Amino acid sequence: MRSELIVDVQPTDISTALLEDGRLMSLQKESRDVSYAVGNLYFAKVKKLMPGLNAAFVNVGHKKDAFLHYLDLGSQFSSYAEFIKSVLENPDKRPSLSKFKLKPDIDKHGSVTDVLQQGQQLLVQIVKEPISTKGPRLTTEITFTGRFMVLIPFNNKISVSQKIKNSAEKMRLRKLVESIKPHNFGVIIRTSAENKKAAELNAELKVLVKCWEDSIAKLQYTSAPSLIYEEESRAVSVIRDIFSPEFESIYVNNAEVYDQLHNYVSLIAPDRADIVKIYTDDVPIFDKFNITRQIKSSFGKTVSFKSGAYIIIESTEALHVIDVNSGNRSKASTDQESNALDVNLLAADEIARQLRLRDMGGIVVVDFIDMAKNEHRQALYDHMREVMKKDRARHNILPLSKFGLMQITRQRVRPVLDIETAESCPSCGGKGEVLPSLLFTDMLKDKVDYLVNSLGVKNFIMYVHPFVEAYLKKGVFSEYFKWRREFGRKFKLMADQSLAYLQYKVIDKDHNEIDLKEEKDTSSSSSKKEQRSRSSKHED
Repeated sequence: MRSELIVDVQPTDISTALLEDGRLMSLQKESRDVSYAVGNLYFAKVKKLMPGLNAAFVNVGHKKDAFLHYLDLGSQFSSYAEFIKSVLENPDKRPSLSKFKLKPDIDKHGSVTDVLQQGQQLLVQIVKEPISTKGPRLTTEITFTGRFMVLIPFNNKISVSQKIKNSAEKMRLRKLVESIKPHNFGVIIRTSAENKKAAELNAELKVLVKCWEDSIAKLQYTSAPSLIYEEESRAVSVIRDIFSPEFESIYVNNAEVYDQLHNYVSLIAPDRADIVKIYTDDVPIFDKFNITRQIKSSFGKTVSFKSGAYIIIESTEALHVIDVNSGNRSKASTDQESNALDVNLLAADEIARQLRLRDMGGIVVVDFIDMAKNEHRQALYDHMREVMKKDRARHNILPLSKFGLMQITRQRVRPVLDIETAESCPSCGGKGEVLPSLLFTDMLKDKVDYLVNSLGVKNFIMYVHPFVEAYLKKGVFSEYFKWRREFGRKFKLMADQSLAYLQYKVIDKDHNEIDLKEEKDTSSSSSKKEQRSRSSKHED
């Protein structure tokens, strides 16, 4: 299987798309100034205790207070609380965790009022991003995730990934990590550590320990609430979690993010550093790799797949309902039961993809086409479990109920990705009356004239819908040819599949968008057309 990672960096957000054999399998979109991402550490203050929930609401600076449950304090909370207290009380001295004497574990059935106080200051980590009206969810069981291992302060246990099947390799890794890890630090050895050399593991362990030490140092001269440690950029974290030998290429259209990715891949796999490539073409990167088209067809309420069948997806805050329909599928045989099984198996493939693509979490109920035979129902259940193995999020799948419903629970750590595929008319704003399409090209010409002659902008690119681009470039003496002859070769006209039919945008040589929306497109283009019409009559 050929895997590619495409990173589209825009001024306001970063989108990361994972392709498998050219098919979009995962899409993550994140604002560039995003806060409260999973893995971030905050210096926070307990705002309110809730004994009925056995939890506390904590102020981390978000508009909604974060939620900290007693079970998320961790068994070593007594040691953690004592250490944090000593750090805050001695700002001129940095205590060493490896020399700290750990205290007994707290009671797993205890009460939050026994261990927390209102106004208490804590070092907390985000485990679930703010979703809908809910604030972030927190833990005080701090972890630092690397490519090969996860570091856990206040813990001395070493765990090895169950996906490493070789018992001798498990023993080697356990002994190796035991010999290099500092005291009072636990380690979870990840699957990617299999067959890695001691030098590689030791180097990463030192980086993770330094992250902890830097966080403690920052804690001593800051006040709550404040950000202490920020997770790596989304593009880097995606590579860290999914990087494998199957990766053939990683394309990114931003020099700064390219450097981050190249440095990271050079660190974890020096022999594969050349797969990270900078994309410099003027064609939008998602258009180049056919991602925009796949996004348009894969999101929305109705999603079609092979042979005319389709699924309908309806969502609430915590529940997603998926209905499977055969549509106008041409039947391969007269056996209705076999046709139902074929459609259901194809639907299972698409549903597994949709769960990853949209990052749908919570409870998912799938209404498959009814099947009478038990062996077919079992085959569908086994197939769904098999295709869901590629999903890295924790999930659980139940067999079909007697009503033909399959229930799936899937880990939810961030809001579901919801991309609106229906396009509002950019000309009328949904009112139903638009500028005559014949005048749209005149308006575009006026914009080029304004940019070149009035603003003096050079080397800009005007992006339009592919249909408009095809029309303007039609023929040898096309409109585009005439414009470049009149205004000079100071601009380019390119297609962008993400734009609506009568929409455009202009990007300067520094890849910044030029805002021309304040110009009265309709009045300017129509008045200038009238002027040209009157002048031509006088000439006649």
